[in-house]
Amino acid sequence: MTGFFGRSTRLAGLFLASALVLHPTVAERLGAQEPGAPYREVSAIPAEYLGAVAEARGLIHEYMAERGVPGVSVAVGVNGRIVWSEGFGYANVEYRIPVTPLTKFRGGSTSKPMTQAAASLLREEGLMNFEVPIQRYVPSFPDNGHVITARHLMTHTSGIRHYPPDGDEFHSTKHYADIVDALEIFEDDPLLFEPGTQESYSTYGANVLGAAVQGAAGEDFLTVLLGYVFAPLGMNSTVGDHADRIISNRTGGYERTNRLPHYHLRKSSWGDGTGLGELLNAPYVNNSNKWAGGGLLTTPEDLVRFGSAHLKPGFLSAESLEMIFTPSRLENGAVMRRGLNWSLGADDADRRVVSHGGGGVGGNSSLRVYLDEGVVVAIQANLSQSNPGVLAAPIGELFLTTGH
Repeated sequence: MTGFFGRSTRLAGLFLASALVLHPTVAERLGAQEPGAPYREVSAIPAEYLGAVAEARGLIHEYMAERGVPGVSVAVGVNGRIVWSEGFGYANVEYRIPVTPLTKFRGGSTSKPMTQAAASLLREEGLMNFEVPIQRYVPSFPDNGHVITARHLMTHTSGIRHYPPDGDEFHSTKHYADIVDALEIFEDDPLLFEPGTQESYSTYGANVLGAAVQGAAGEDFLTVLLGYVFAPLGMNSTVGDHADRIISNRTGGYERTNRLPHYHLRKSSWGDGTGLGELLNAPYVNNSNKWAGGGLLTTPEDLVRFGSAHLKPGFLSAESLEMIFTPSRLENGAVMRRGLNWSLGADDADRRVVSHGGGGVGGNSSLRVYLDEGVVVAIQANLSQSNPGVLAAPIGELFLTTGH
């Protein structure tokens, strides 16, 4: 099989798909893990990266000043090792609590590749098929006369809508005890198009995928992510964004007034986009309606651990990586710049880059992976519509030209 990796890939062994195969439960997976606590991996920046770090710090300070961002955190990994991790500014402006590498930010849509990883691991175990109607795993999801598969959801070709532009759904305050219950928001709405014929980004489609992961595993969705993804990768700072719980090191969230209209912002902050505007606490939201598509708290270090797990087979099989990073196609043969819940591309030097951004109420995130060079950059900010992703490529370039 030849795809985005640009080479033929063969598995060392066949996947176990027989119904007779006994699969470990999530609880058994967790029982095999050593209990972990959040931690900093970097004790000292390697000497060869000191120059790159100095320049990157300058870029971050400039970005924060220009956009009025209260707090930023960044981490960079090289060949699976985190070589730099640092916080800037404030996690809580009122109490002057500084950002540290342990500060948890809203990950936004960086949740989607994590949901994808869980789905791919379930497929490897023979518990999930990406090509069958999604009702096999989510029986309550309405059948509207069009077959929607997991692959449609992973490639954003399902026809399921995204958030409306007024922002009301994005700022939901309703609590959902189960990921399936939250599908009520959109499940009866008509599809935008016949599945597979067009591409339209949809967090709600990702939420259906999360419900399918839950159904295939037979465990609560967040428990599945913990057992299949977070614990195995040492992502000890990544959790569900529970609005009513005390979560250590959670940052405050902020927005600025007079921003250009966007559903990420409350309407009273909409304006013409001139000037910095006034810094406000972001409005209260309850993200239990979108665990799978955008409802996780995480840190740049954990994002780097996750991205680094995609550099070579191990956490995921060679076949799964090939599937995830092969450009998807529409039914008419048109090739998309998207694999399975990852954006695919190349930088100016024609390096293969995969990435995902994330936007939430009171925060933005960016994860960028250079597949061949082994460099992974993650950066998060605690201001709505702050787009820290503009820093990912220039910071990545600094580390790519050092030690490579």
